[in-house]
Amino acid sequence: QVRLVESGGGLVQAGGSLRLSCAASGSIFSINIMGWYRQAPGKQRELVATFTSSGNTNYADSVKGRFTISRDNAKNTMYLQMNSLKPEDTAVYYCNAIFLGSASWGQGTQVTVSS
Repeated sequence: QVRLVESGGGLVQAGGSLRLSCAASGSIFSINIMGWYRQAPGKQRELVATFTSSGNTNYADSVKGRFTISRDNAKNTMYLQMNSLKPEDTAVYYCNAIFLGSASWGQGTQVTVSS
């Protein structure tokens, strides 16, 4: 099993920045893909960015050029640097890990961007 704990959400004005963290524990050696998803009120959960075990990254078109996914293997932590935030980025952000055909989700962290 893989346990994920997010942190770093909060309230920020449009144009501001936040950095989300996702600390992983458990069978982290089995993780194939890690990523960030978000869910806004009344909307489906959507992919924000992913990071494969080989180092490849993928971003949603809506965040390309503004968000950066990264990881610190020594700390077993994944990050999402969010710059130039927009009100439409407001959502609960979830960390996700795919491993051995299963998936784990964190509890989510709220990001609110005021106009």
